[in-house]
Amino acid sequence: MGAIFQSLGRTVIAGVVLLVIIIVLVGATTGSWISGDHAWWTFFMRWLHILSGVMWIGLLWYFNFVQTPTMPKIPDEQKPGVSKFILPEALFWFRWAALSTVITGLLLATMNGYIGQALGLTRPFHGIGIGMWLALIMAFNVWFIIWPNQKKVMGIVTVDAEQKKVAARYALYASRFNTMASIPMLYCMAAQSHGGF
Repeated sequence: MGAIFQSLGRTVIAGVVLLVIIIVLVGATTGSWISGDHAWWTFFMRWLHILSGVMWIGLLWYFNFVQTPTMPKIPDEQKPGVSKFILPEALFWFRWAALSTVITGLLLATMNGYIGQALGLTRPFHGIGIGMWLALIMAFNVWFIIWPNQKKVMGIVTVDAEQKKVAARYALYASRFNTMASIPMLYCMAAQSHGGF
């Protein structure tokens, strides 16, 4: 068991294997097997959308609730451990999770046949539409404000000290905007099909 948990890749593979075992056991005991029809593929896309969203918003909240408030408390000589090693890796997963969340969400809305009505904020899809627009704005912030400015902060793009300070502020404000927007976005996403509107 220890060999599985010493590797993230093996841990993820073990999670997928566990899921397959659960699906087979449920199918064998209930007779309810995966049908592979449109409804199942729509569910599967929703599952991928949720997985991506958990990664994206989880990292967003990690940055805003843990890393950013903790950085001033870290001794200066230890800060490069975060900014040179943890931050680049976290930002990699953060931006690709944002893109994956948007793509799977748009595919899901298309598969369910309401993409036009949702993006047009048409009833009865106004709730999910508001959530989608908030997510699109947030993803734009990730790719076109946070990431370019974080590259300056981390030294991937060379700038002087003043430009680095300005870039850090822009990245922080865009990240804080996304944290603020994530609250109504998540509400709207869940509210559409669970009685929130």
